[in-house]
Amino acid sequence: MTGSLPRLARTAAELSEPSETPLSERAVVMTMGALHDGHAALIRAARRRVGPDGQVIVTVFVNPLQFGAGEDLDRYPRTLDADLRIAGDAGADTVFAPAAEEVYPGGEPQVRITAGPMGERLEGAARPGHFDGMLTVVAKLLHLTRPGVSFYGRKDAQQLALIRRMVRDLNFPVEIVGVPTVREPDGLALSSRNRYLSAAERDTALALSRALTTARSAADGGPVAVREAARRVLDEAAAGAGPSLALDYLALVDPADFTGVADDFAGEALLAVAARVGATRLIDNMPVHLPGTAPAPAGPAPGTTVPAVSPGAH
Repeated sequence: MTGSLPRLARTAAELSEPSETPLSERAVVMTMGALHDGHAALIRAARRRVGPDGQVIVTVFVNPLQFGAGEDLDRYPRTLDADLRIAGDAGADTVFAPAAEEVYPGGEPQVRITAGPMGERLEGAARPGHFDGMLTVVAKLLHLTRPGVSFYGRKDAQQLALIRRMVRDLNFPVEIVGVPTVREPDGLALSSRNRYLSAAERDTALALSRALTTARSAADGGPVAVREAARRVLDEAAAGAGPSLALDYLALVDPADFTGVADDFAGEALLAVAARVGATRLIDNMPVHLPGTAPAPAGPAPGTTVPAVSPGAH
């Protein structure tokens, strides 16, 4: 299918037209449109996974439940014609682009998925209700598209973690796959919101990725050094003569539940940042390996005899 326009489905009935593709060979990539190379990477990963005979569905839906008061629902770019071309070139078979009335025929749903404690941290604290709305539409679109596997970008790391948790907790029969963040050559993470940035604001926005890479290089110094290294880069950008940078949060967290890690933490962590550059809110993150110093295992007390244990014993 690569290079040709995918089939466009506007309704659930059109989407569910008979298909000979087994569910195990059907992949879905969920988007809000305004597709870019990051979305294309997700679609290509989906195509590789299901092979030339599998089915790749891309959803394009600007979900009103994810936008809070004062956020950019009406301003969010809608570029379906261009999205169809990008999706087709990347290997999509079908684009499902429903209207809000199709997804929520009775108006905003009264019954929704609740994101729980993880959904109240970081992005959830900055955008109350955002993750409840995100999980509700993801659950609905998983039911409508019925994939065996679904692909999401790691740039939205907290979103990905919550989708994994929902699928596990509620026994959705689908595999969730995270795809690495796609970046511009200068390090800026690809985002549909980047188009809102002026040239000067884009230069300021580079402080986010620069803070992350600088912090990761300080990992041998532990969590305190990582946070301080990132903060110095962001403070310098905020104090500069260019467009404003207002930090929402900078957090070093456990990627499983997005709780902050202790100052003596060792292992795999995630450094997450959100900031407003001018009027545009951007997020980014980067995994950080914190080597730490593992304590020596406690040995037997002097004079104690340790019984031998066979490899298979419990």
